[in-house]
Amino acid sequence: MIAYFSVIFCFELRLFAKIILHRSLLSFKRGILSKFVVTESIKAPSLLAEIARDRAVGTELLGRTEEEQRRSGYFHTLREILQQPATWLRTGKELVYAFDGLAQTIADVRTLVLTGSGSSEFAGQCVRLPLQNRLSIPAQAIGGGMLLMFGSKAIAPGRPGLMVSLARSGDSPESVGALSVILETEPEIRHLIVTCNAQGRLATTYRADTRVRVVLLAEQTNDRSLVMTSSFTNMVLAATSLGMLQTPDRYLTLIERLSLKAEELLYKHFDTLAGLARRDFNRVIFLATGPRLGAARESALKMLEMTSGRVSATCETYLGLRHGPMSAVHADTLIVCFLSSEPLVRAYECDLIRELNLKQLGMAKLFFGEQIPPDLARSEDVTINCDGLARLGDENMPVLDVILGQLLAFFRCLKEGLQPDSPSSDGVISRVVHEFKLHRPEN
Repeated sequence: MIAYFSVIFCFELRLFAKIILHRSLLSFKRGILSKFVVTESIKAPSLLAEIARDRAVGTELLGRTEEEQRRSGYFHTLREILQQPATWLRTGKELVYAFDGLAQTIADVRTLVLTGSGSSEFAGQCVRLPLQNRLSIPAQAIGGGMLLMFGSKAIAPGRPGLMVSLARSGDSPESVGALSVILETEPEIRHLIVTCNAQGRLATTYRADTRVRVVLLAEQTNDRSLVMTSSFTNMVLAATSLGMLQTPDRYLTLIERLSLKAEELLYKHFDTLAGLARRDFNRVIFLATGPRLGAARESALKMLEMTSGRVSATCETYLGLRHGPMSAVHADTLIVCFLSSEPLVRAYECDLIRELNLKQLGMAKLFFGEQIPPDLARSEDVTINCDGLARLGDENMPVLDVILGQLLAFFRCLKEGLQPDSPSSDGVISRVVHEFKLHRPEN
């Protein structure tokens, strides 16, 4: 009898300790979030007004009435680009409240898959390497189409696993089909859906499945424009949290620093990027290394989408450029260089840029980095020298890189006489990919 009551007492004591710990964690989260909410409320309305007041191009575009902006077709896209610093703060706050559930979802997994279609696939590429290093497990970024066609053959061994599906709308045929295929064929793979659309099929179809957890981002991130902007960066930051579940204070600090830096970039260089976009280039190549290559791919896609293909755009690694793609760098090519803060990586990147200068390739270059060597830039080049990037780390830079790509594409779209909210006037592409037949393997 004494042994029985001892067991009951120990059980109740452990339960009480868990409750106290849980409440302490909630109190801790509320404490660090309380300071965060104040920052968000201050930042949210200010950037748009400041750019409209202090930047010539901002005054030109934002000084028009809402009706005129809608008629010119840029009302949604411009606001969705400029709202990113504020939306990141909200995403960070909401993700921290979900950390307990996310920790359960990722517990003991031996392989990680990040999947999506189009821009969402590139978002996975931005976080794959950082998550692999932070979690010490193999991580892959696999397109939804690859999973549709090859199923579990595309996924590295090691179970249990976690598949993270990233999607703005959650209605893309590949995204829904890929999740369905892996649910049917891989019982030891859990699923995390990160989406911006509460009404999308990914958010609604699988809620009752115990292997699926849904993280729904704020409705504000569900871009109305054809192109993905704030949805992309917020999904990147949401996925980033998986590597920082044990350190919510560090995660929120990172989000706040990135938000401040993004606001600085948008405010200081709004007119700079508008001027560069108006130059006479016909093609753009984005150069990047490591996780920033995902941002380069997304930036190239933004240029293609927003110019309806009139400006050819691609991306490459610095070292990869020598293996053939350098032949496409002509006198009408703008070269965008996302420069690493890592000394070893930066050395290789600078060598390649000096080679381009020696060969007199390209029309002009846009540099983005910290402490950019002055000998890299020629007279026609544009340099965005930004302090504090090394402290943020290359692994966290994609959301800042892609903001430059978004603005460059936005301004070029206007120069081409197109409408950023719906640049594909002939309907070749759409906000959500139209339904197509999904095939299954024959038995």
